[in-house]
Amino acid sequence: MRQSLALSLIAALTAASGGAAASGFQLQNQSGAGNGNAFAGAAAAAEDASTVFFNPAGMALLPRGHNISLSATALNRSIHFDDKGSTTTLGGMFPLASGDGGNGGGISYLPHGYWAWGVDDRFSVGVGVGPTFGNKTEYDDDFTGRNAGFFFEMKQYNINPSLAFKLNETLSLGAGINFAYNESRFKQGVPLVMPAMGYPAGNHLDVKGSDWALGYNLGLMLQLTPATRLGLAYRSQLDFKLEGRERWAQPTAAGVDQPIRASIKTPANLSLALSQSVGERWEILGDLTWTEWSVIDTIQVKNKNSGQALQQIPYRFRDTWRIGVGANYRYSDTLKLRFGVAHDKTPVRAPSDRTMTLPDADRTWLSVGAKYQLSGTTSLDVGYTHIFFDTVDTARQVSTGYPGPETVRQTVRGEFKTSVDILSLQLNVHF
Repeated sequence: MRQSLALSLIAALTAASGGAAASGFQLQNQSGAGNGNAFAGAAAAAEDASTVFFNPAGMALLPRGHNISLSATALNRSIHFDDKGSTTTLGGMFPLASGDGGNGGGISYLPHGYWAWGVDDRFSVGVGVGPTFGNKTEYDDDFTGRNAGFFFEMKQYNINPSLAFKLNETLSLGAGINFAYNESRFKQGVPLVMPAMGYPAGNHLDVKGSDWALGYNLGLMLQLTPATRLGLAYRSQLDFKLEGRERWAQPTAAGVDQPIRASIKTPANLSLALSQSVGERWEILGDLTWTEWSVIDTIQVKNKNSGQALQQIPYRFRDTWRIGVGANYRYSDTLKLRFGVAHDKTPVRAPSDRTMTLPDADRTWLSVGAKYQLSGTTSLDVGYTHIFFDTVDTARQVSTGYPGPETVRQTVRGEFKTSVDILSLQLNVHF
């Protein structure tokens, strides 16, 4: 049973508070303004203080003085499972639940805040705070796939102090440090039912873990012409040494209660973006973004005290690409309209790699938004996105070590249908 438990733990430990909207566990909801463009060209936009996250070099292009952006995002994720022939061996000892789990998604709220200060004509400093990776999933207790995972919530917050320097009218450079805190909780059913041996029916494993990690991000802006700007932004890996405990919900003589640790990396990403003005009213945005998901491959879970290896886990993620195209239209001096589309690839290679708590799939974004200038120093952004997910299959295996070596006891086969709606508001102030 160790392989099944550890593998599901890793699925939880790579997530964060909220619901994943970009590929894998990544959250790409760091601003209300960007949501209106499907975050197309975000590394070249440099429109408000949220550029601290997307490309710190953009701070050099903001108005001098203080720029503050505060955003709030509501993310409603719908996940529905349809069983397609899940199987179990020795049904009396390894019973398979028969429910569809209900809606495994729900509503999550994502706050972000940014401050950028143009100290003089060339030098800027700033800081951003908010979640960057995450997911939250919870199924009903009778979920067919409960023994492969039926609940997790991760809260990962990032603090990102940054600076920027404008070398000349063409080139600006930026850099930041990332202090990230990751905290998780995960629950998974215990497949073996033998009350006389200490395995009661309906038991489940409850796992918690947390850690801090340190990373960095770099960026540059090239103002090739007054109408054309290129942005290049890189964000490094974060390496978490998670520590916590695993316990059974119903403690028994056979139950697990031990300290654990596991090393997990969240991936680096690199984005090349374009902002192109067309006439006096239109701005075209685009980006191509690479994410190094292949860093999540084989992960070792250990007992914290003894160092005993519980299992080596092949996760088999692959690197992914995202492409986005958007546009802004200046309707009047006070109103700007936004549009955007994007396509994100999933890092999941095959149905056997697709977890219950992250049934990831290729997705397409469709976004609209608007910016209203309340005064000379204050503006309000609103953005809405609907994300269409491909319908995907899973063939997830559940193993136990009873009565002998690790053996597959259940295979959860089914189909996932997922969609996401995102609504964002953002207040921008300059003084």
